[in-house]
Amino acid sequence: MGRVNVKNVSRVFTKKEDNGSMEALHEVSFDVEDGEFICLLGPSGCGKTTLLRIIAGLETQTSGEITLNGIPITGPDPKRGMVFQQYSLFPWRTVIDNVTFGLEMQGISKTEARKQVEKYIDLVGLEQFKNSYPYELSGGMQQRAAIARALANEPEVLLMDEPFGALDAQTRNILQDELLKIWEQKNVTFLFVTHSVDEAVVLSDKIVVMTARPGRIKEIVEVDLPRPRSRTSHEVNLLRDRVLKLLEEERFHK
Repeated sequence: MGRVNVKNVSRVFTKKEDNGSMEALHEVSFDVEDGEFICLLGPSGCGKTTLLRIIAGLETQTSGEITLNGIPITGPDPKRGMVFQQYSLFPWRTVIDNVTFGLEMQGISKTEARKQVEKYIDLVGLEQFKNSYPYELSGGMQQRAAIARALANEPEVLLMDEPFGALDAQTRNILQDELLKIWEQKNVTFLFVTHSVDEAVVLSDKIVVMTARPGRIKEIVEVDLPRPRSRTSHEVNLLRDRVLKLLEEERFHK
């Protein structure tokens, strides 16, 4: 199960240089059902990444509460996997050794961990590259390895912070399609931060549109379109235009 409930979450940062403060998030509330694919979308600096890091347990909210299956989140946990924009692979470890890292940290032997992760390496299409080092891989392949590493812990929720933001358009589209296949196979809840309206419309069940800083929920857009979605269909274009207008409003309200 991967139900996430975000209730009245605010985050205020203290500025050391002038003893001032900056509110990044203001009373954010929304619910994520088990197995949903949710995209967080909003202007730069609206707190998307901060919110994701709080859900991951890497940061703490100033007020409010976030629960996973009714249990408050108070710190990192293997039940919540995280994939960053920068691939964050260990350069001295091969693909398979990178993917086993989380299991080894849980006390599982290297041999047993390697047996467990083979299916995830195969799932992301890196079976032939499992003994390669990160510098031998393209950016897209490195990100596949990072996704496999997150999945190897068998999380209930996978948190992704602009994971395809540094990739070229063609590779990005390919990995979007592959990610949806993984999501359908694994039935994991996905929370996915993106700056791309196109990406949000193609991937998600719901788009959580945030306001300019301090980040609030502007609107939650239901994406009631069958998959796979044509990126140029009339329905997709209508939805894209609707979301773009929401973001345009925030640009003028800054």
